[in-house]
Amino acid sequence: MDGLTHTMMPRRRRPGVALLVACCLIGAPGMPVMAAGPLVSDVVTVHAEAVPQTLSAYGQVEPIAVVQVRVVDPGTLNDLSVVPGSVVAAGQALARIGGPRMRTLLIAREQSLGSARAREDAASNTLQIVRRQFATQLATRQAIDVAQNELAAARAAVQTADAQLREARDLQIVRAPTAGTVILVQAADGEQTAAGQAILTLQPAGRLWIRAAYYGAEATLLRAGMIGHFQPSGEGEAIPVKVASIASGLAADAGLRVGLVPTGPTSPAWWVSGQSGTVTLEGPTSSMIAVPTSALVLDRGRWWVLVHTPKGNEPQQVVPGPVQGWKTWISSGLRPGQQVVVTDAFLEYHRGIARSYTPPD
Repeated sequence: MDGLTHTMMPRRRRPGVALLVACCLIGAPGMPVMAAGPLVSDVVTVHAEAVPQTLSAYGQVEPIAVVQVRVVDPGTLNDLSVVPGSVVAAGQALARIGGPRMRTLLIAREQSLGSARAREDAASNTLQIVRRQFATQLATRQAIDVAQNELAAARAAVQTADAQLREARDLQIVRAPTAGTVILVQAADGEQTAAGQAILTLQPAGRLWIRAAYYGAEATLLRAGMIGHFQPSGEGEAIPVKVASIASGLAADAGLRVGLVPTGPTSPAWWVSGQSGTVTLEGPTSSMIAVPTSALVLDRGRWWVLVHTPKGNEPQQVVPGPVQGWKTWISSGLRPGQQVVVTDAFLEYHRGIARSYTPPD
């Protein structure tokens, strides 16, 4: 047997004969009740084995963070073109801000640009005149320098006014700061918005992870960087994940929260927020005693095995651990080198039942 030493321990009767004799003795009126004889049992010598531990928990795909789209200046919201679930690209126009205040701002910026351009034209004409005068010795080099400086200042003023006008026009349009999916619309067309008011909430593209909670002894084994896989509910292939973060403290329900991300460079295309499944992590290996599952006996809500000793088979309470095929690992209750009964363990455990049986009158 895998990791177990098998030994045959001959006893006085076969199981079937022992049971038949016990039944006959119990059912005979007036006859003394006798205990059935010991059974023929196989025993194995148990050894410690390295057992890989797995940590399983319910997990759900969630956004790592969301982005709120806000208006910069107050105004009236118009042309809101998206709804929850809309997929948007970075820089895409989502709405417009209008109203009297925005129109006043645009007019003021347009007038400033017009004044700056008029100044530029005047400075340019002045420089041309001074240059002609200098050619006829009616102006000095200093006058040319002054005219050139004025033109440079006028051109800088034009660039500043033009940038301010473009900024005002951009303030009219609310754009997506990043590619993603609209998950919440917080305003409507015709609404008067204040400066800094959020009108949309975006879930950035590719910024999803899995949130899971572990409890009890499993929570103490969690470490950042642990690897495993996420199996979505229903259809879908399992994908490899790793632990990216662990909550610093216990949650209100006594669970420990972890965040997991795909081990690949990008999230799977089929991931959506709210998708649920099972997260299985590869925990550390531990040393446990392995016994055949047939050696375990459940009695009064506790698990037992029969340990073979020179004085006979003695019941010993154990705490079962993981199960794999015909093998069960024992978390506590056994030591390496002990021998346990594996054949007819249940019958052997209850062999003395005839002693406490009283026939009805």
